[in-house]
Amino acid sequence: MGKKSMPMQLQIERARKRLHALTEKHRNFLHPAVIKQSMVLDELINQYNRIGEQQIKKPIG
Repeated sequence: MGKKSMPMQLQIERARKRLHALTEKHRNFLHPAVIKQSMVLDELINQYNRIGEQQIKKPIG
């Protein structure tokens, strides 16, 4: 299953778990791999929030 077909919430959860694993592995929040994964997670969350905002703004009917 590609990232495009994976539900957004599942993508976020997997990215969060990967971030947690990287922080455990490197024991350093400033490690480049941790920062990069944090940015990936941030972008997924931002996309999710934008989708939610667009759905709220749609007129009913």
